[in-house]
Amino acid sequence: MAKSITKEGDALDGLEGDMGALHTSENYIIVDIGANLTNKKFTRDLDSVVGRARDAGVHKIMVTGTTVQSSKEALRLTRLFPETLYSTAGVHPHEAKSWDEETEEALREILANHEVVAVGECGLDFNRNFSPQETQLEVFHKQVSLACSLKKPLFIHERDAHNEVLEVLRKYKDRLPPVVIHCFTGDATQAAAYLKEGCYIGLTGYVWKDKSEDGVRRILEDGIVPLDRLLVETDSPFMYPNTRASKLPPYVKEALTERSLTFLHRYCTFQRNEPCSLPVTIEMIAAYMKKKSDQVALQTTFNALKVFGLTT
Repeated sequence: MAKSITKEGDALDGLEGDMGALHTSENYIIVDIGANLTNKKFTRDLDSVVGRARDAGVHKIMVTGTTVQSSKEALRLTRLFPETLYSTAGVHPHEAKSWDEETEEALREILANHEVVAVGECGLDFNRNFSPQETQLEVFHKQVSLACSLKKPLFIHERDAHNEVLEVLRKYKDRLPPVVIHCFTGDATQAAAYLKEGCYIGLTGYVWKDKSEDGVRRILEDGIVPLDRLLVETDSPFMYPNTRASKLPPYVKEALTERSLTFLHRYCTFQRNEPCSLPVTIEMIAAYMKKKSDQVALQTTFNALKVFGLTT
């Protein structure tokens, strides 16, 4: 019988039992909180993509909505793979200029479905500015308010707009549902500020790429992001984890298992990353944090079940 995570202590014990029954020496139980499976690159073989993910240990995947139409399509996919795929519904900051008088009601209708577990991908992108910044701010406010009224988590995209995102969130502080900073690529100071506001941090295969003195690697190595606030995602078909990169430290490469690398190298490319690559990201994160990979898998899975109310 399906059950959702509620109380932390009992739930984590139960999850450990569930994972103990399902876990083998070669596999994990992982939740990918962000995959763009509505992307046209997955049109022809989505069954195989989802099957490979499960074989690799990725048992639940959240399909990201970035427009009303893609949110509807993400919901449709959840019906094809019940209790494996879940989805989000929102308008990406790149698409903020498309918001009209019908958008909010359309999102409400999509979000009324139990498979749709978060509002987003929404937020601010002051790097590319595909929509005017004033429009992005207005649309972000509308979606934060929507999440507060529906009591569904926020799934936030932020680029070069850290202070502005925090300013918006603080205006709703007493009403905010759980907040996830999707695909975090900022620095240690920004991570600490998000954590102080109660946010969760989502990490992708980008961890291979960051070589800055104050970036994602440091927040892992220095323990700035505690395990109980960490979530993992592939952002497929993007964010391919390049484990062959010379900038990846030898001790991290040595932590990668043959099984995880086989899924990565056999099925994933820079042009099309897949959810089955997520075990590699788990192992890289664990190496940087100096923790066991199955511990990182267990805690991030519990976090995802708790934040998004997924069933086990």
